[in-house]
Amino acid sequence: MRQRPNYLAGLGSLVWLCLVGLPLYVLLIATFRTRSNYSSQGPLTFPSHLTLQNYIDDFSNGFGQDFLNTLVVTVSVVAIVLLVVPPLAYAIVRARGRTITTVFRVFLLGLAIPAQAVIVPMFYVISKAGLYDHLIGVILPTAAFCLPVCTLVLTGAMRDITSELYEAMAMDGATPWRVFWQLVLPLSKGGLSSIVVFSALQAWNGFLFPLILTQSDSTKVITLGLYNFQTEHGVDVPGLLSAV
Repeated sequence: MRQRPNYLAGLGSLVWLCLVGLPLYVLLIATFRTRSNYSSQGPLTFPSHLTLQNYIDDFSNGFGQDFLNTLVVTVSVVAIVLLVVPPLAYAIVRARGRTITTVFRVFLLGLAIPAQAVIVPMFYVISKAGLYDHLIGVILPTAAFCLPVCTLVLTGAMRDITSELYEAMAMDGATPWRVFWQLVLPLSKGGLSSIVVFSALQAWNGFLFPLILTQSDSTKVITLGLYNFQTEHGVDVPGLLSAV
């Protein structure tokens, strides 16, 4: 039996496409316009003359270096999180000592401390350690503030592994290290993916730590590069959107 077309669903899809496509159109078309053309004709009109000058200006002003710095910070933060959080979460789930429980509570306490509340002592510590205006001075605090949430998420994922699986590995004579690599990590892929995405987003979108802990152009990241498009006289919208 031939089904009738669902015109209502098609109309709804068309409306949704317009809602999604209009912002993308405004963003993309603005990158090929001059600042004066954007101001005089508005964001929705199609420009009579297209130009790549905005992209050229972005890279000539060092935005490529900003991108590389952000990539280094993001990859480093994710690497630190993956190096520290899985063994810590495994120890919290499997250990029964009071020390591990205390460590876990300390990590949970970190969820209640905003970065803005500790930025002054953080600046003092980073400066005294000789890490000011270095990418490592941004990487370490960013990773530290990712650890509490990532530990909580991965601990919850590892608690879903049943005790029968641990007992089966123990009967096979597996060491705790082998259990961790061959049982826990493969069954925690969902939690691992979550903490990778969370920590990568926190590092990529970070603004406060780079703003306070760096000052030179060689250590500037994307968020600071985008911030520089705003001046006291206005905002270079085409240049900003081409950078975005």
